[in-house]
Amino acid sequence: MRTARSRDRYRRPLKNSMIALFTVSCALAVTSCSGASDTPKTSPTPSAAQPTKSADPTETAKKDAIATYQSYWKEVEKLYADRSGKGAKLKQYAASAALKNAEQDAKRAHGRGLLLMGQVTLQDSTVTKVVTHGKLDYAVISSCLDISKWKTVKADTKKAVTLPSNRLTKYVIQSTVERWPEGWRVTRDEPQDRRC
Repeated sequence: MRTARSRDRYRRPLKNSMIALFTVSCALAVTSCSGASDTPKTSPTPSAAQPTKSADPTETAKKDAIATYQSYWKEVEKLYADRSGKGAKLKQYAASAALKNAEQDAKRAHGRGLLLMGQVTLQDSTVTKVVTHGKLDYAVISSCLDISKWKTVKADTKKAVTLPSNRLTKYVIQSTVERWPEGWRVTRDEPQDRRC
């Protein structure tokens, strides 16, 4: 027969085990509760969690370079057609050698009493090289330049001037367009003396 003392001896370890289990349970509950309060109750929306995709810089550079090149030729048309040269805004689209050469050639034609009237057509403009990660972003464009509708006339009478019949009126031209702080600029425009 067990005495009261022996019963207490069996109850104490059981009581101590229950207290320890209760303490661990409370500690786990507090930890899980405090962890839950630190996290947001709602998960972020997919658009907030993922950055939006930006446009491909290479494709953007190609489009910008070709658009600048087309605008450049529209201003070249105006420059050659206006004896004063004031109607053209070529500096918005050209710099360096391309600007200098266009201005000198137009001045030479005007000095001989000639204007070039009509329009230039660019065909098959293709970016053959593009760099968007160097010191200076640039693109190289190859085009077929059609000047068959660009007529040379006398400035005073607007009479057409007869030109050699064997001259190239459609030829390949290679151009470099660079991104300057002010925007894209055509810096080189080099006829390739090759029909297209």
